[in-house]
Amino acid sequence: MSKFIIEGGHRLSGSIEPQGAKNEALQIISATLLTDQPVRISNIPEIMDVKNLIDLLKGMGVKVVRNGKGDFTFCADDVNTDYISSQDFVDRCSSLRGSVLVVGPLLTRFGKAYFAKPGGDKIGRRKIDTHIAGLMALGASVEYDRLKRAYLLTAPVDGLSGAYMLLDEASVTGTANIIMAASLAKGDTTIYNAACEPYVQQLCRMLTGMGLKIDGLGSNLVTIHGRENLGGTVHRILPDMIEVGSFIGMAALNQSEITIKNVSYDNLGIIPDSFKRLGINLERRGDDIFVPAQDCYEIESALDGSILNIADAPWPGLTPDLLSVMLVVATQCRGSVLIHQKMFESRLFFVDHLIDMGAQIMLCDPHRAVVIGLDHKLPLRANKMLSPDIRAGIAMLLAAMSAKGTSEIGNINQIDRGYESIDTRLNALGAHIIRDRN
Repeated sequence: MSKFIIEGGHRLSGSIEPQGAKNEALQIISATLLTDQPVRISNIPEIMDVKNLIDLLKGMGVKVVRNGKGDFTFCADDVNTDYISSQDFVDRCSSLRGSVLVVGPLLTRFGKAYFAKPGGDKIGRRKIDTHIAGLMALGASVEYDRLKRAYLLTAPVDGLSGAYMLLDEASVTGTANIIMAASLAKGDTTIYNAACEPYVQQLCRMLTGMGLKIDGLGSNLVTIHGRENLGGTVHRILPDMIEVGSFIGMAALNQSEITIKNVSYDNLGIIPDSFKRLGINLERRGDDIFVPAQDCYEIESALDGSILNIADAPWPGLTPDLLSVMLVVATQCRGSVLIHQKMFESRLFFVDHLIDMGAQIMLCDPHRAVVIGLDHKLPLRANKMLSPDIRAGIAMLLAAMSAKGTSEIGNINQIDRGYESIDTRLNALGAHIIRDRN
């Protein structure tokens, strides 16, 4: 099992640019199944989850050409419909979280799709109810195939039909799946309580470029005017907002001065202000973020003087993917904060490793943790850890970079699933990270 060996305590300096957004890439690549025309996508992060999804599409018969780093052309003009009904296809989908996003395109274009229980992070149960309920509202029938251990969704003989639906939750992947399925359905589909984060907006922009008309872009009330077919297009993926936030936190943990380049600042939403609440004096410079080195990062209090509460929420609220990083950053700030992870019941369990490193954290329950900052007076101690998921993994890596001594992090394939060549990129800033493949 590969691991990172991290020598902590080194100040960082220089500039770093975020990769393309993983969560957008998974949606956009899946959407190429909606047309038999070429679709060219740039700024694709070449990380494990994305590579696995591309390999899955190749297995279906999609032609994939790599034009250059992060630049691919997809053409789904000869999809193997027998393969997408096979046990091998279902098994591959069950090991890849992003595979849920091929269900909508396959169902609406080819009339059926298997929905395997998705793999990925060990961060608690992730429901698929919103996906299936939305696809059923478009006319799909659902049955459970016990042999394949997956749900089989089948469209009516004359195809899916538009409908009005109110989602039970603003699921990002659920919204994306339903939008893609509705794009080739007959008539109009209106989705209320739709997720509206930038990556869903980007999917809608791409589909608009393919000829689809969509009303309500950027809101939670979206109407899709279905078409018989879609054409090709060219699309560029946004920078990854989770990387941007991770790099802001990294600078603060190491009391370092860095510049984060080309962040698409207007698409970051509440993220910069959330880190400012931890006392980080970041500065916007055009489309870059400059994070100065500070002696002290003081957590603000609520207006009534009570402890600050930072919680995740659907967009435009704070993404849950950054709470792990913010929790680690808070361990070295001055003051206290309650971190409330509402969406996933197991994502805070990695704090046991931080407590072993000397962090002052009280885990209240699976969703809440109180962090008492050490104000960089007592550095974290080195530790040996295993990464349980992508976001906890990067949080552990940032903690190890600020710790006194040499730490080890195993199961780093979880980190590689979401962060491309992260050790090489951080070493260029002055970090000391060795990738041990033994």
